[in-house]
Amino acid sequence: MVVLAIIVVITSVVFTSQNSFNKTLVLSNTAYDIALTLRSTQTYGLSSRASGAASNVGYGIHLASGTRNSFIFFADTKPDASCSTPDCKPGDRIYASTGVNTDTLVQTYRLNNGITVGDFCAYPPSGSGSCASGSLTALDIVFTRPNPNALISGSNGASYMTYSSACITISSQQGDTKRYISIAASGQIVANASPCP
Repeated sequence: MVVLAIIVVITSVVFTSQNSFNKTLVLSNTAYDIALTLRSTQTYGLSSRASGAASNVGYGIHLASGTRNSFIFFADTKPDASCSTPDCKPGDRIYASTGVNTDTLVQTYRLNNGITVGDFCAYPPSGSGSCASGSLTALDIVFTRPNPNALISGSNGASYMTYSSACITISSQQGDTKRYISIAASGQIVANASPCP
C-alpha cells in the first residue's frame, strides 16, 4: 500500500511538472514564431517583393486591441496621400483594410493552444509609452526599402503616432505565464525578451 501511494504521488508530480513545462515551451515557440514572422516582413520589404501591380512596397504586421488571438501580415500598398513628389513609394506605413485604397492582406496568423496577445506597447524616444491595456488600439510595424529599420506606428483610435520601439506580450490561457517580443526602430527583433517596460 505504501509503495502504491508513493508511485501515485510521484506520478502526479511528474504529470503536473510536465504540463507546466509543455505550456512554457509552447509559449516560447509562439514568441519565436511571431519574431520570425516579423523577420519575414523585414525580408519581404527589403527584397522589394512585388505585391500585385505595385513594386517596392513595404511589408508589415498589424495588431489590433480587439483581436487578441490573431495578427495580420500585410503588404503596404495603399498610396501615401501626404507624398507629392514623383519618386513616392507606395504605402503609408499603416494597415488599411477598408475604404477606396486598401492594403493587401498577405496572411492572417492565428494563435493556438490558448495563447493570446496579452498586450502590445509602443514607446517614443523619450517619455512613457502607450499600451493596448491603456489607450493604444492598433500597432503597425512596417519594413520598406532601402533600410532594415522598423517603421512603428500606433493608433489611439483617432490618430496615428510614430514610435521608436514596440513590445508585444503573449500569454497563456490562464495568464500566469508570459513571453515578450521587442522591436526596435533599428530593425532589431528579440524573441523571449525581457518584460516590457
